[in-house]
Amino acid sequence: MKNILNIICLIIAVSLMGQQLPLPNTTVSLETMAQCDLSSGNCPNAAYVKDINNSLNKYIGTWKGTLNGKSYEFNFVKKEKVGETRKWDRLIGRLKITNSNGIIEFNNFNKTDIELEKEFGGFNFQKDLKAYMINFFGGKLGCIDYGYAYLRIKPETPNQMGINFHPDYDIVTQDCSGFLTTLPTNQIIHLTRQ
Repeated sequence: MKNILNIICLIIAVSLMGQQLPLPNTTVSLETMAQCDLSSGNCPNAAYVKDINNSLNKYIGTWKGTLNGKSYEFNFVKKEKVGETRKWDRLIGRLKITNSNGIIEFNNFNKTDIELEKEFGGFNFQKDLKAYMINFFGGKLGCIDYGYAYLRIKPETPNQMGINFHPDYDIVTQDCSGFLTTLPTNQIIHLTRQ
């Protein structure tokens, strides 16, 4: 009987370990989370990662620029408490790309914020806090058209922003020769606040 009780207690303990424990009701800043390494588990166990210092506000609004004959129009909004388990304050982006002939090559302005949280939703600042990383998925299926766009505004030029896209170098299972990502790879798009 004692062994059966020990086995039952062990089964209950193991099943509880597999369940996700609730996060404590604490709030930390985006800057605090940027300093930790999510993969190593040394981050604060907070329920809400908040833009306490309003660091995202400088990115909010419409930005325009050109590169390689194409016009880029970005619009960023700040969304609060995004996420299911841990809530984050994040930027959500919209993008319209027009080529030199006036043809719109990409436009996600008609998408909902919920769709854009996955397709053009913020991640966090880099450790040095100089650039904000935002996930970007351009929608071209088959080849790698997703990765991080790095948004950078220098303090001395608050109405100028640079965006630099780095695709995720995942395994591609088809011929992608001649493929170009939606956002130009490893080039800075210089933008001006509108």
